[in-house]
Formats: sequence, structure tokens, C-alpha cells
Amino acid sequence: MSFETTLPKTIYAIQHLAFEDLGSLEDLFYRLGFRVRYFEAGVDDLTPALNYEGLTIVLGGPIGVYETEDYPFLIDEIAGLKQRLKANKPTLGICLGAQLIAHALGAKVYAGHQKEIGWSPLEIKPSADNPLATLEKIEVLHWHGDTFDLPDNSTLLASSAIYPNQAFSIGNNILALQFHIEITEESFEKWLIGHTCEIRQAGLSIPKLRAENLNYALQLEHKAQHVIQKFLSQITVM
Repeated sequence: MSFETTLPKTIYAIQHLAFEDLGSLEDLFYRLGFRVRYFEAGVDDLTPALNYEGLTIVLGGPIGVYETEDYPFLIDEIAGLKQRLKANKPTLGICLGAQLIAHALGAKVYAGHQKEIGWSPLEIKPSADNPLATLEKIEVLHWHGDTFDLPDNSTLLASSAIYPNQAFSIGNNILALQFHIEITEESFEKWLIGHTCEIRQAGLSIPKLRAENLNYALQLEHKAQHVIQKFLSQITVM
């Protein structure tokens, strides 16, 4: 796979939950010639990842950005993320990662009016060079209860039927996705096991979620490659 970029050839990923990893994106990065290094939030020192000049990806998890009393590691993570974003270092946030980016940029993050769990399409906004353009009419995986206001100077990239703010960018280097672009068909069962309490509390059908995964995940895996390559190609390295 031919791909030209001046990015450092390691991707740093901050993980908040064991089975919410880079998913399909990890294989893509390897094929593009990158290495991947994970940092476990709450366990590892995140400073190297947050100070990194290359691409750092902040992944999802079931906690809220405002739960700093219960999860005090979030205080340092948010402080480091604020400095990272201020310096315009290449950063991708997924779900909780997107919420952390929004919060670090001064936007409000809060409990939404309902859980958004399952597969549904996005409304892609007609912004110039929208990296999500390829996801038009594509079912993506949503798995969140919190939402956020748009940060100042951000560009709204996508909405859903339930929440208006599903993705935004700041310039070329910062991309925040509320939905899960990284899910793979073969790993989805981990989500059904790991999130069983949340699924049942929301009154959702596990067999239905499993069937939807079989219908939609492979197409999303394919489209996710185009999204990430578009984002990588737009990044400006200082």
C-alpha cells in the first residue's frame, strides 16, 4: 500500500478499556508502514503520548470526562491534552477520546438525553475536504451516553438522528469522532460481553446488535481506511 507522509512512523494510542483498542485501524497503520504503541490510562504515565510530535489517538471507554473524583488520572490526562491541542499536535479522539478533546478545548461535556448504542448512519456535513465524506449513507457503531457542545473554532463534520455533534475537526491536525470507526466484525463479541450491564440497562437486544454487526461492520472497516488515510494526508507536521 503506497502512502506518503512526513509523520513519525509510530502511532501512540491511549487506551481506557482493554477491548476498546485500535481495531481495524491497527492493521491499516501496519500496512501503511507505522508501528503502534499503546498506553493504558490509569496505569501508565501518559506524558510521552501526550507530548508526542507524531499522531496520538485517544480511544474510548465507559467513564465520563467529569468523573475526576473517581478517576483522578483524568486530571493529568486532560491537562496534557490541553497542552497538546494548544500546540496543534496531530490528535485523533474516538468516543471518550472525542469528549476529552472537546473538554480540553473548553466545550461542555455532559450526560445526554438518551443512550445511543447500535448501528445507524451519519448525516455528513458538506464542509470542505471533510474526511468523513466516504461515510455518507454508511451505518456506523454508536456507543455512548454522554455528548458535547462544539468547541470554539471547530468545524462540525457529522451528526446523527439522536445527537447533532458526532464529529468535528480543528484545522487539519485534530479530529474528534463520537462514533466508533475502529470496530471490527470479529471483535464485536468482546463489546457484547464487556458492556452487558449497560446493554441490559438500556433495554437493548444483544442478538439484534450481533446481527447488525454482521450486516454492517465489514463495510465500515473498508470505509474507515479511506477516512484515516484522508486525515493522515491532511496533517501538517511542524
